[in-house]
Amino acid sequence: MLKVTVERNFKPLEDLVRRARESDGEHQISVANLLTPEFLARCSRFGSADELFESSGFRVQSAEDFAAIPDAEWDSFVSKNTSFDNWQNMLDAAVKAWTITRLGL
Repeated sequence: MLKVTVERNFKPLEDLVRRARESDGEHQISVANLLTPEFLARCSRFGSADELFESSGFRVQSAEDFAAIPDAEWDSFVSKNTSFDNWQNMLDAAVKAWTITRLGL
């Protein structure tokens, strides 16, 4: 039998709880911060959000430009060019990835 001493270092857990509290609630997150190169590499051939938008054929220079894109056409582009069926599924996955990164997991 080995005798083992376990040190109680709760600092990592305390840090996780702090980051979780900071992440709770609503946040203003730019599309570029959600659609990171790492995220896009896992689900598409694009290296950046800008590259994704440029390839779409839609002019996206502002939030207003993006909002003006017909939902069905954007969903079709996302479905054809990513591993997601539609924009909402892609956005949900991006928020999940952002949250995991923010929590340090």
